[in-house]
Amino acid sequence: MKQDIRVVNIVVSTSLQHDIPLEKMAATLSNTEYNPEQFPGLVIRIKEPKTSALIFSSGKVVCTGARSMDKVNESIRKIIKSLAKIGIRIKIKPVVNIQNIVASGTVGMDLNLNTLAMKLRNTEYEPEQFPGLVYKLVEGGTKATFLLFSNGKVVCTGTKSEKEVHSALDRLIKNLKTVKK
Repeated sequence: MKQDIRVVNIVVSTSLQHDIPLEKMAATLSNTEYNPEQFPGLVIRIKEPKTSALIFSSGKVVCTGARSMDKVNESIRKIIKSLAKIGIRIKIKPVVNIQNIVASGTVGMDLNLNTLAMKLRNTEYEPEQFPGLVYKLVEGGTKATFLLFSNGKVVCTGTKSEKEVHSALDRLIKNLKTVKK
């Protein structure tokens, strides 16, 4: 029974504690999109590491797409470098807060989703609409939401650290084994 899970996306927020001229950024930098009529933030896409960030005029930033905290920090550094090109000097080291971690992997066994829907609490399963079962894990201080598929593949969301991802997976597997008995 080979179980394995990997972080595929980390969503973080931070503040650069500086007003950002989004119009100027959009006019100067090619990797940006800004439509203030539709949305107040500017989107900046970073090629390496492959991430995207929303930047607001207040200096708040939401960055998504990184698979590790090192890549998150590298992305934030690149944003700060981009701002330097338009004369905005960020002198602080931004405090980065993890909002959500998405991980995917396998529990190493086939799953009978109909049985799980009946035996596990906090599940949603509508096979006509979506082939996965949604399982909200809220126990033992662990909060996570799993998408479970019959082939044993899982997606985990709602955690805020890699440690939480692994403890949520352990908890899930324990619950699956209990149901199987």
